[in-house]
Amino acid sequence: MNFYAQLEKALLSADINTKELIVDSAIEYCQDLRSHFSEYEPIVYESPSYAKICKIVKPKELPKRGDFSKKEGQLALTHSIAHIEFSAIDLAIDAVYRFTNMPREYKLDWLIVAQDEIRHFKMLRGVLNSLDADYGDLPVHNGLFEMAYKTNGDIIERMAIIPRYFEASGLDVNPKIINKLKNYKRVTLISELIEALTTIYNEEIEHVRKGDRWFRYLCEEEGSSVTKRYLEILDKYSLKGRANQYNIKARKEAGFSCNELIALGVKECK
Repeated sequence: MNFYAQLEKALLSADINTKELIVDSAIEYCQDLRSHFSEYEPIVYESPSYAKICKIVKPKELPKRGDFSKKEGQLALTHSIAHIEFSAIDLAIDAVYRFTNMPREYKLDWLIVAQDEIRHFKMLRGVLNSLDADYGDLPVHNGLFEMAYKTNGDIIERMAIIPRYFEASGLDVNPKIINKLKNYKRVTLISELIEALTTIYNEEIEHVRKGDRWFRYLCEEEGSSVTKRYLEILDKYSLKGRANQYNIKARKEAGFSCNELIALGVKECK
């Protein structure tokens, strides 16, 4: 298997089945201890793969989620979450493709994350299809791609910002969305969406934990304090979390320590 060339093909493709086949093959390749990873020069992407099927707009131009009891509100919500999952597929693949000098265990971790994100996307796409819609029918933003682009040259910043900041923020928000949807759970489609979001929430804890693992690994390699380094990176990119809205339990499960959470602004952590 031409490992990195195949990952590049997956990153260029907007077809979910192509991505899935390549990720599955790449996992098998990594699991074989006899496999060899030859040197490869990754390219820098100027636009995300989904630009081929989605109209990209500014966040303020996105459709309002509105009333979840109405089809329009259900569609806007489901499409926005499906977009996050599709973006996450490419981010996980890119974490392997771009940072080629990382250990085999790192490669496997993020390929398995990509495999999870593919499954999440397909669940949400099923809900979209039930709404007589598909991914790409509504406009999207490219905020996650832009942050990945900015961190193309620095893996420690990538691990800090994508899994430990953005995915961790998802752990804060997801349960709140699920609770709002429970008011409409008698609607079959809403019930399916709740089930998908619950699966995503539970598995995203492990994804953030993997980001935490490799961020700590890299901090140890360079002799940095985890908390201090993380705060420096957030400050560099002007990223601020709403500590009063943190899901402390989930963040602790994902690897954040109480000392770090307090440094981030949490008032109390046990």
